[in-house]
Amino acid sequence: MKSRSYNTRTVAERDVKREWFIVDADGKTLGRMTSKIASVLLGKHKPTFTPNSDCGDYVIVINSAKVRLTGKKMTDRHLVRYTGHPGGQRLTTPKEMIEKNANKLIEHSVKGMLPKSSLGTKMYGKLFVYEGAEHPHTAQKPKELA
Repeated sequence: MKSRSYNTRTVAERDVKREWFIVDADGKTLGRMTSKIASVLLGKHKPTFTPNSDCGDYVIVINSAKVRLTGKKMTDRHLVRYTGHPGGQRLTTPKEMIEKNANKLIEHSVKGMLPKSSLGTKMYGKLFVYEGAEHPHTAQKPKELA
């Protein structure tokens, strides 16, 4: 039996060509949109994806206040956070979160889909969420994310 040799290439972070993508959240479903964003931040859309390095791209999200949730999730779902003190569990609904800070809902959703490590923190740093249609990243010439 002949043994096969496969060349598995890993790409170093310094060799990664990063791009900028823009997503308009107006009328898009939260879960479907954020899973696509997380995939781009991870770099899974590239043929050179390496799980142990940060090979993802930058993502800009605009109109975060106009994101939609299906069914009664806007009022019935509870997002949990913990203050760190006894009895410090706090519950909020997506509707309350959008009224207070619309960016937090998308950030919370994407962060939950990224690795829970220092690598995930670096990937999360490439996400920029804005409530309105304006953003300061026009010089990067972002492409529309399909």
